[in-house]
Amino acid sequence: MDIELLRTFLELQRTRHFARAAERLHLTQSAVSARIRLLEETLGQQLFTRKRNDIRLTAAGTRLLKHAETIVGAWSRARQESGLGPEYRTSLALGGAYDLWESLLRGWLCRLREQLPDIALQAETLPGELLLRRLLDGVLDIAVLFEPPRLPGETVREVGTVNLVLVSSVEGAGAMEALGEGFVRVDWGASTALELARRYPDLPTPSLRMSHGTLALGFILERGGAAYLPERLAEPHLAAGRLHRVADAAPIERPAYAVYRPGSEREEVIRQALALLDGA
Repeated sequence: MDIELLRTFLELQRTRHFARAAERLHLTQSAVSARIRLLEETLGQQLFTRKRNDIRLTAAGTRLLKHAETIVGAWSRARQESGLGPEYRTSLALGGAYDLWESLLRGWLCRLREQLPDIALQAETLPGELLLRRLLDGVLDIAVLFEPPRLPGETVREVGTVNLVLVSSVEGAGAMEALGEGFVRVDWGASTALELARRYPDLPTPSLRMSHGTLALGFILERGGAAYLPERLAEPHLAAGRLHRVADAAPIERPAYAVYRPGSEREEVIRQALALLDGA
């Protein structure tokens, strides 16, 4: 099967729009339609329902999705490795939760490039579930996330801590004021939610929730409000006076965990890489 058929399938699933998928793939819209039609004919299944301005996966398309992601990811990895020059001894594929890159992993990537220059690197950000799936499928060598997974046979180790601080666009705001109207609840995982409930049992249900700290940061910089954000992410805005730390709200420490498969042919390189991340 032509790998480009699966790549086109994934792009159409992401955009839910033939014209946008064509633009991102640098194809004509008719070429995208032809590729999807050929893939459906090859599999003998309809993969999308097509209604005006509404393209959705069928049950068969949903079942194909995880396999397509694995195949395309593995092919990209194979292309990278087969094309490595003699100056590289191997490659590492790294994945991390979105908010970990700014607060923990970006510096790690720089240290890897400086101290392991003979390792080719591939880095990406994905939701935790997809990170683990790609790790199990062998597409990723290391996944770094907030919640430690319960995966038999996988090695899980704590590699650092992200300090979450309550910041507000209002100077001098106290904790209860910051946590009231205008508080943006970021999904930092179950343990953080439990800690907030323990500290503030009367905390009202927030009217605005966001999946990533960077989304909350952009929102409160533009519209005002408050949120728990990684200290490193908030630091430049605190220093510039655009945001203010809420003095009577203690930070919440959020550990980060690296997961990898023991027995991998790259295990020694994985250990070297993680040694540069530990305690960062």
